[in-house]
Amino acid sequence: MQSLTLANGREIPQLGYGVYTMTSAEVEKHLPEAIAAGYTHIDTANAYFNEVAVGRAVKASGMRREDLFITTKLFPQSYPYEQCSVDIDASLERLGTDYVDLMLFHQPYGDYVEGWRAMEEAVDAGKARAIGLSNFPVHKVEQILEVARIKPAVIQVEINPYWNQHALKKALAERGLADAVFEGWYPLGHGDEALLAEPVFRELAEKYGKTPAQVVLRWHIQEGNVVFPTSRNPEHMAENIDIFDFALTEDEMARIDALPQHCYYTVPEEPPAFVLARNDYSKQA
Repeated sequence: MQSLTLANGREIPQLGYGVYTMTSAEVEKHLPEAIAAGYTHIDTANAYFNEVAVGRAVKASGMRREDLFITTKLFPQSYPYEQCSVDIDASLERLGTDYVDLMLFHQPYGDYVEGWRAMEEAVDAGKARAIGLSNFPVHKVEQILEVARIKPAVIQVEINPYWNQHALKKALAERGLADAVFEGWYPLGHGDEALLAEPVFRELAEKYGKTPAQVVLRWHIQEGNVVFPTSRNPEHMAENIDIFDFALTEDEMARIDALPQHCYYTVPEEPPAFVLARNDYSKQA
């Protein structure tokens, strides 16, 4: 496993295990399989309604807390300052831990500017080792930077070879976030068969004795991205993590970077209806 260094000096494993769309039962079945396969970075969220199951699976794994990197996220209903402090504590309680390694604002809506102070206070109190933003466009990141005492250490967005986010990385570097680590969700392009069938991936897979998906994940690693592919299949888990025994050349990286760019998902400027509904995240089995 390779790691990157966050702005606060802490290490973040580059390849993690995501539990998005998983039920609690699926988490308790498959997260231990992922940990056994060598995954130490776990990505969840209060809106996934499986933090309790993540906490149980982590406890059952027997792993020392300090050997795991746990990320969770707060949905916009949690952003108002007073509510944010309460909901940070609630996530920690559901996860069964005194701290998370990374706490993110999940969606760019609501009182995120006001709530950022509560996130900073969570860092001060040792409840979050690092804080960051998920799905925030440049102009909303700028609003955070205008008030931030602690800058976002992580920016989580859609990243894949069809949407490499080079422009976003450049824009945020120009705004003082050159040391931010980028995390890519859906790193294999939403399961797009056309992406994995690109000639460059078929060719490089044959050259290195890997699958096209492994080549894509290797590209992410060399791009400096953190990724957490979701899998319920132990064989795929093992394949996804088996990407540290080869390296793409500069020319090969450039060929991948030259693929035509288009995003799969555009974050709406105004919040979708499901974001506005208040959810009781305590109701988790």
